Amino acid sequence: MPVIDAHHHFWRYNPQDFGWIDDSMRAIRRDFLPADLEKELRTAGVDGVVSVQARQSLEETRWLLELAGQNSFVRGIVGWAPLIAPDADKIVGELAANPKLHSLRHVLQREPNDHYMLRADFNRGLAALQLHNLAYDILIFEKHLPPTIELVDRHPEQVFILNHIAKPRIKENLLEPWRKNIAELAKRPNVYCKMSGLVTEADYTHWTEAQLQPYFDTVLAAFGPHRLMLGSDWPVCLVACDYSRWINLVRSWIIKLSAAEQKRILGDTAVEAYRL
Repeated sequence: MPVIDAHHHFWRYNPQDFGWIDDSMRAIRRDFLPADLEKELRTAGVDGVVSVQARQSLEETRWLLELAGQNSFVRGIVGWAPLIAPDADKIVGELAANPKLHSLRHVLQREPNDHYMLRADFNRGLAALQLHNLAYDILIFEKHLPPTIELVDRHPEQVFILNHIAKPRIKENLLEPWRKNIAELAKRPNVYCKMSGLVTEADYTHWTEAQLQPYFDTVLAAFGPHRLMLGSDWPVCLVACDYSRWINLVRSWIIKLSAAEQKRILGDTAVEAYRL
């Protein structure tokens, strides 16, 4: 079955643009480019990837689209565009002319206003995505789930893809209110969810598979295999887990599912959600 890693990043590292990479993450203070990832894919048995923006700039979005054109294993790009700009619809249309662009994302988790996503100008820009068959990737902390539900309800025909299962407080072993809010969000059939980012929400060096299991069980029950997809969050995951270990952990979690359900999580859900 084709295996798609639906969430990873490329970057040329510099401390100005990547200030969020603190001393505890110093292992990833370097460049990560297609040749680096291709080696990981061969070892882990992954066939293709979706590359996701790491900087909020049109320059990076265009760079990622260039990389996708040069590397066939990059099946699609999640870029960034200034959705609050007055001419957001024009900018989105220009970017969407490249068939490798499949979604956009904004780093909502870093906005000082927890309700940034409900701004009128942001929602006007977001409305342009559906016109161009683009998905929207939601990057939030678990505290942002209530306004996220309101955002999704404003755009019932828009495809949304939740990143990193909304970053629950795994390090503290807290399930609530994340679990309740995830179940509520998952009632919206236009929302998909990525199984990624769990190890970096736990303690980098002391996390265990048993600690992560309830979080996986929760999103599997909420979204089902038909709206759940594999993601690595490489190279960020490397501060806590090597690439193959994460891919194989997800495979071990889904081994009890039917072959068709495993196929959905490992690839088909990403193909459907992103229109790859």
